[in-house]
Amino acid sequence: QVHIVESGGGLVQPGGSLRLSCAASGDIISLDTVAWYRQAPGKPRELVATITSGGTSNSADSVKGRFTISRDNAVDTVFLQMNSLKPEDTAVYYCNAHVTERLGRFNYWGQGTQVTVSS
Repeated sequence: QVHIVESGGGLVQPGGSLRLSCAASGDIISLDTVAWYRQAPGKPRELVATITSGGTSNSADSVKGRFTISRDNAVDTVFLQMNSLKPEDTAVYYCNAHVTERLGRFNYWGQGTQVTVSS
């Protein structure tokens, strides 16, 4: 059994920063590619950033230069540092993780963490 837990969301003023965490736990052999998605009310879920097990990262054009994805493989945790936040960044942020376990490779979603950018 693998659990994916996001944390770090909250209310922040425009221009502020937040750091989201995505922690994987359970019977994990390796935490592979991890992605952050977000979903604003009434909009489809969109990809924000990805990072491979080797640390190669990509991010959406809408967050380039403001958001940074990183990981600590020692503790199976991926981070999303969000700077210069804008009201349009308001959404529920979800972590999606590919995990190698004894029985194979599986994909998991976390429960989401709310980010609200408002003055």
